[in-house]
Amino acid sequence: MLSICGPGARLCDRISRREAIQVGTLGLTGLALPRLLAAREAGSARKSPANGGKAKSCIVLFLMGGPPQHSTWDPKPEAPAEVRGEIGPLSTNVPGIQFGELMPRLGARADKLCVLRAVSTGDNAHSSSGYYMLTGRPHSPLNAENANPGFPNNWPNVGAVVSALAPSRSELPSAVRLPSHIFNTDGSVWPGQDAGFLGRKAEPWLFRCTPASPDFKIPEFSLPMDVAVDRLALRHSLLGRLNQQFAHLERTGVLDHYDSQTQRAYNLLASPQARAAFDLPRESNEVRDRYSHTQFGQSVLLARRLIEAGVRLVQVNWYRGADEPSDAPCWDSHTNETKRLKQVLIPPLDAAFSALLDDLSQRGLLDETLVVCLAEFGRTPKFNNRAGRDHWGHVFSITLAGGGVRGGIVHGASDRLGAHAKDGLVRPEDITATIFHCLGLTADTEIKDAQGRSLVISQGQVLRQILA
Repeated sequence: MLSICGPGARLCDRISRREAIQVGTLGLTGLALPRLLAAREAGSARKSPANGGKAKSCIVLFLMGGPPQHSTWDPKPEAPAEVRGEIGPLSTNVPGIQFGELMPRLGARADKLCVLRAVSTGDNAHSSSGYYMLTGRPHSPLNAENANPGFPNNWPNVGAVVSALAPSRSELPSAVRLPSHIFNTDGSVWPGQDAGFLGRKAEPWLFRCTPASPDFKIPEFSLPMDVAVDRLALRHSLLGRLNQQFAHLERTGVLDHYDSQTQRAYNLLASPQARAAFDLPRESNEVRDRYSHTQFGQSVLLARRLIEAGVRLVQVNWYRGADEPSDAPCWDSHTNETKRLKQVLIPPLDAAFSALLDDLSQRGLLDETLVVCLAEFGRTPKFNNRAGRDHWGHVFSITLAGGGVRGGIVHGASDRLGAHAKDGLVRPEDITATIFHCLGLTADTEIKDAQGRSLVISQGQVLRQILA
């Protein structure tokens, strides 16, 4: 909101009080965007080091809760029944590679996928293990459930680092999260979802939305019903006239900064490209059907549109709706795992991930878009007495595609029970180092903490074995 402060403030240049109030009511462009933009200005001057990375952008699919490796990317058909479960293996289009049988579409596209089967955090708590996966830094202490953001666990997540170092290619922000943040049953918000010590200037924008809903829209990017784009332009002009009257404030430096934020907010809202990115009805019914009409599926489709519109990194979190069972929300399959995998979880993943691969490939974007499908951990080798599996950070699988990563390969292996790494151990810091490398950022690129100390963005090793 525009605030006109000071006693007896007078407006001249024939600007009426009503006009000024209209500017304020509009929030300076119909949004709260200037406040969102204000904290990010300082990061826009940083430059991305050239490193020869093939990827221009990245889509992260985060399967909140932790999918079972045994029923997805690392089936164990020779293991005892209490380990292998009811979901059998599926032969993929790559000889010798098997996935779980509930993923036929992804199995038919295994030649585009790189599976890491020996990922480990050594942490069995959602909050702290999730922090490790999202930032590449272990939480202090490990196994800390319902942990919240804050020192000493304030390392910026991957999106924040990208936001700080790689300017957006459009009016849209560099990094985006959708359709909601990640939280535990008690409502606690996981650490590792924000910019940490980099500050709000680098924080990935969070768009809370339900893109599968008939009335889907992003409130932050929607004009009030009575404000058309031409009226927006008129009010933007009015704001410029007001700013001219406040020249005496220029010595504080506030007004120049304020003007730049307002200009960016106006450009964003008025940009047809930015507005069109959120317009899912522009996609054909056939395309939307392929992604599945679930909140996750349509969020993945929205991520593809945002990448096309110039966003550098989009993190799609698995949608946690109000109807999720409290004893097994999302992928946290403590009870009745097989039923939930068959009816709720794997079909939307299989549809959305495979549709994303097809669309990126057909549009010539797969080589320059890195896709990473991961979670905070996996599940225990054996089923519990509630027909579910519990938390397991000792070994699990993640999958990558495109963006300079080789397809049709498996890196690393778990033991015969899918309990521990057998070879090719991968830590979260190696994953972040590899993501940054693919995006053209070397792991030793430096950022500064709140005290001005220089720190490298990742302490991991790039997984060069999986690079094309």
